[in-house]
Amino acid sequence: MPSNSLTVAIAVPLDLEHVHAIRAANPQVTVLYEPELLPPERFPADHSGDPAFQRSAEQEARYWEMLRKADILYGFPNENSAGLSAIASSEKLQWIQAMAAGAGGAVKAANLGADELSRITVTSSAGVHALPLAEFAVMGVLNGFKRTAEMAADQDAKHWPGLRTPTRLARGSHVVITGLGEIGLETARLARALGMTVSGTKRKVGAIHGIESVTDTAGLPGLLSNADALINTLPATPYTEKLINAETFAAMKPGTVFVNVGRGTVVDEVALLGALENGQLSFACLDVFAVEPLPATSPLWEHPRVMVSPHTSALSAAENRLIAERFIENLRRFQAKDPLLHVVDPVHFY
Repeated sequence: MPSNSLTVAIAVPLDLEHVHAIRAANPQVTVLYEPELLPPERFPADHSGDPAFQRSAEQEARYWEMLRKADILYGFPNENSAGLSAIASSEKLQWIQAMAAGAGGAVKAANLGADELSRITVTSSAGVHALPLAEFAVMGVLNGFKRTAEMAADQDAKHWPGLRTPTRLARGSHVVITGLGEIGLETARLARALGMTVSGTKRKVGAIHGIESVTDTAGLPGLLSNADALINTLPATPYTEKLINAETFAAMKPGTVFVNVGRGTVVDEVALLGALENGQLSFACLDVFAVEPLPATSPLWEHPRVMVSPHTSALSAAENRLIAERFIENLRRFQAKDPLLHVVDPVHFY
């Protein structure tokens, strides 16, 4: 397809400088961008925008008219699965660049037909978030090793303990990472920089430089017997649901630190609470949960050895720029008929 016949519509809030960058990368491509039809960002990379924003009836019609002119969308309409479902009937649409790394969940929730899944390629922003997620994961491990939850409780109570308790060193410790993809490997890089050794799981098992042992998920319990920390980066799929469960926690040595920056459904939260109570886990740093927002009734909120993060670990001020750069590269590939980066699997949705 000649590049001058392509139309891109930007369906989500985006800084004007990044819109200009997309246009400048290939001036022959028509880029449709109407900021007055998009909710304002409340913070950098706020792809959904201000929920108080409302379009008039005329603006709503213009928004969908703009999207239906596009061969390519930058973002899901209204940044949700309902918007994806609504636009999927557009016969012109060929490709959508999603904002989320875990875009497969939204694609699955849109309940598209087989013909729509085969006609429309969806690419995720997987990898764009690797560094902030990796930094957060290592922060979680260090919080567990350095007993910061106990220090915070002592500070809140203005309590100076009579017996000082040693903390653990990162150097010489061993961390297991479930999911040695881009996020997992970036996490491993940072962990090794602190002197940790790393093992992990991968769907296709093979040697990885710098990783001591690689197994599939069936081999996870065997990796945990000498692990000081477990970091989950796995997405939500039928194969990963409650993969980290009572059996997994029982395979750990007492006092293991657990961090989850993957998806909450990967973890059996009842078993997680049990492991915290019986001492298999000394600390859990959780950015994701089986139900989000985390219900106020969840005991995780008030557990003294749990850090709750509201699914924000991937966010960074650089995110919009990085996704725009990814899109520009994928647009080049699309025009050259080369494989796109990070295509969402239309069967397993990851």
